[in-house]
Amino acid sequence: MSAKLYLSALIPVYNEEENLVALGAEVSGALDALGKSYEVILVDDGSRDKSWEFIQDLVKKYKGFKGVRLGRNAGQTAALLAGIQHAQGELIVCLDADMQNDARDVPKLLAKLDEGYDVVSGWRKDRHDRFLDRKLPSIIANSLISRITGVNLHDYGCTLKLYKAQYLKPLRLYGEMHRFVPAFAGFLGARIAEVPVNHRPRTAGVSKYGIARTFKVLLDLMTVKFMDAYLGKPIYLFGGGGVGMGLLGVAFGFYTLYKKFYLGIFVKDQPLFQVSIFCLLIGFQMVLLGLLAEILVRIYYDLKDMRPYFVRETAGL
Repeated sequence: MSAKLYLSALIPVYNEEENLVALGAEVSGALDALGKSYEVILVDDGSRDKSWEFIQDLVKKYKGFKGVRLGRNAGQTAALLAGIQHAQGELIVCLDADMQNDARDVPKLLAKLDEGYDVVSGWRKDRHDRFLDRKLPSIIANSLISRITGVNLHDYGCTLKLYKAQYLKPLRLYGEMHRFVPAFAGFLGARIAEVPVNHRPRTAGVSKYGIARTFKVLLDLMTVKFMDAYLGKPIYLFGGGGVGMGLLGVAFGFYTLYKKFYLGIFVKDQPLFQVSIFCLLIGFQMVLLGLLAEILVRIYYDLKDMRPYFVRETAGL
């Protein structure tokens, strides 16, 4: 293997002991066929079954396989971030451990990347999932994410994605932000393509996804939009809103005075006077909030090397 690895494959694992033997064989065979140097990093996200024991067996059995075990179940986003921080490849491909992604599609993604792209996203065009609680929420979420972020993809939820490492290494991911990684890369100027990939029904283990995640996506989407448009300048959002509220309060105040002196309507009889005071107070508070946000943003950039996970132990690193 060369000093600089060509490809790192990241696979978050949570209670997937029934799939890991087949997964190891498939991924090893698919990546060996590339004829390039590679590593496979399996991140055990605090599994309660024997997933970590199976990962250790894969590390011993296959060349280039490595394991990272998190101290507790921190979520898929934290597991991916742990893998990204340990990855040494020039390219990084992400896959699921449930065998629904086909590792034999990786060469297809690499071929597309060679056309001049920085990110290639898998598109589960023929998706083998239930329509009402899986496909329909996904269609709505993908449309909404594409419209708000400006990065148009059919399938943000597909884990099978290929990235140039320089677009992943600077990222700090929290919550359920893993699905928005292509958007974050797009914010950095990455050229993004999408290719149809094989999607297989789950045959072992239990799905960790439910319709409740749709609501989490909507909340995280608000955060993503803020990070894109206002993270470096939050005073523009809060201060702009505060100034607008203040001007509205001033306008209501002048209108109240006009009615008092020209129409003889007493202030106590005008609800707009209370509204004007309310608008002025809210506007003042929003400006102060914007200033506090500016301070917090600077602290965030100073402390951005902090991680949202704890690595209990590693194998093969």
